[in-house]
Amino acid sequence: MTQPADDLRREFGEIDIYLFDQLLRGRITGGMRVLDAGCGHGRNLIYLLRRDFDVWGIDESPEAIDELGRLATAISPRLGNDRFRVGSVDAMPYADASMDVVISSAVLHFARDETHWTAMVNEMWRVLADGGMLFSRLAITVGQEGKLSSLGGRRYIMPDGSERFVVDEALLASAAQRLGATPLDPLKTSVVQNLRSMATWVLRKP
Repeated sequence: MTQPADDLRREFGEIDIYLFDQLLRGRITGGMRVLDAGCGHGRNLIYLLRRDFDVWGIDESPEAIDELGRLATAISPRLGNDRFRVGSVDAMPYADASMDVVISSAVLHFARDETHWTAMVNEMWRVLADGGMLFSRLAITVGQEGKLSSLGGRRYIMPDGSERFVVDEALLASAAQRLGATPLDPLKTSVVQNLRSMATWVLRKP
C-alpha cells in the first residue's frame, strides 16, 4: 500500500510549498507559459510537466539541465529538450513579455552583488507578460538581526555557515516600486530555527 507522501511526491515532486500555495489559489492555470529561472533539476516543475503546462527552464548547470531534460521527456514527451537551456538568469534568451509566470526559487540570494541582483530581477521582469506573476523565494534579513556576518555589498555569512546575498524589506519595496509592480501577497518570511530566513515575494506586472 502506497503512503500519502509517496503519492504526493509522485504528483508534485519536491515543489516549494509556497509555490504550491499559488497553484491552490488559482494564480497558475492551464495554458500559461511558465519559466523557472534557475530551475536546477526541476523540483518545482513536476506537477506542471504532468499537466502539460507550457513549461520552460534555464539554469547555469549543464548537469541539472541534462537531468531535467530527461525527466521532462519521460513525463511530457511533447515538450522536447529545447525547453530547458543552460544560461544565466541575468541574460536569458527569451523574448520580451513571452512568459505568464516566472519562478525564482532560492536563486536571487546567489547574486554576486546588488548590481547582479538587480540585473536578474530586471531580466525576469522583461520576459514577463503584462498581467504576469513573478514568484520569488530569497534570503532576507528579517529574523536574523545581529546574527549575520557582513562581507560587504549585501553579502553575508549566514548563521548556518552559507554565504548569501541578503535583501531587506526596504530593497524589495524599492524594487517593486521601480518596476511599477503590484504586490500580490504581503511579504511573508519563514525563519528556519534561527539559521536563515526566507521571504516569499510575489508581484504582478501591470
